[in-house]
Amino acid sequence: MSNQISIERMNINKVDLNLLVYLDVLLREKNVTRAANQLNITQPAMSNGLKRLRDLLNDPILVRTSEGMVPTERAKELAPIVRGVLLTLEESLQPHKDFDPSQSSRVFRIMASDYAASTLIPALLKKMREQAPATTLDIMTPSDVTFHDVENGKVDMAINRFDQLPQSFHQKTVWRDNFACLVNRKNPVLKQFNLEGYLKSRHIWVSKTGFGVGVGMDPKDIQKLGWVDEALAKLGKQRTISVFTRNYHVAMHLAVEMDLIATLPLRAARLYENDDSMAILDPPFAIPSIELKMIWSPLLHQDASHIWLRRLITETADEINA
Repeated sequence: MSNQISIERMNINKVDLNLLVYLDVLLREKNVTRAANQLNITQPAMSNGLKRLRDLLNDPILVRTSEGMVPTERAKELAPIVRGVLLTLEESLQPHKDFDPSQSSRVFRIMASDYAASTLIPALLKKMREQAPATTLDIMTPSDVTFHDVENGKVDMAINRFDQLPQSFHQKTVWRDNFACLVNRKNPVLKQFNLEGYLKSRHIWVSKTGFGVGVGMDPKDIQKLGWVDEALAKLGKQRTISVFTRNYHVAMHLAVEMDLIATLPLRAARLYENDDSMAILDPPFAIPSIELKMIWSPLLHQDASHIWLRRLITETADEINA
């Protein structure tokens, strides 16, 4: 162990900050050309940087395989360490500025699922117009954004349900929500709304978590169908899904227009609580609650305008919860 430490201490004298930046981008992109484009340098310069890194670490770092360039085990160990060092450094060097929301014309970019956009954003926007009338809110969808965009501070906030998150992100729970069934009052299932009636009906599947472009769904692939279908699977049951959608408004509109059941978070269903043609019911089986979170980059954690935004989101969510 002591020999390894002495080697690391000897090598640190040869490291410049550019090499750490090169290593970070290379390990994320796994491609010399893309890494060079991201850093706005030439490919030969990037290749030279990779050569210097290989000499410094006495490790190939990236190895070409049939699946493309793959990081070595040594590189995988270094990736989170290097990312953490760079994020800490960038955060520390950010200039401190006071923030006056009433005078600001800042653009806040928030990635929000349409569930969050429907249930949280309207109340948030109302508060923003009261406190910071000249600011602008740019609402982005999960398909518009990657984890890199959030990590690099290109997006101020992401609000969604997340299965997994990079450890570097800051996060806060906005609220927890239970599930409900949105059903047209003309739907015959209301005469016997129990598990048997639920399973005899036809359903709308709606879900979208995380980031990136979605993929087509297979009704037989229970593990990818999410909370509702996993809860049914534990009972040895399976519902008949007629429509797959990634948009809660589409799901709710279809439930209004057709004899289809939309099982979705309660706060989304409550958007129709004043519609006399619709019924909002508890599901006839237990479904684990969901957790809506907001996440942001360490680069923005100390930013005064971002602190204001986080407080405003928290206040808004607390008022909705109340």
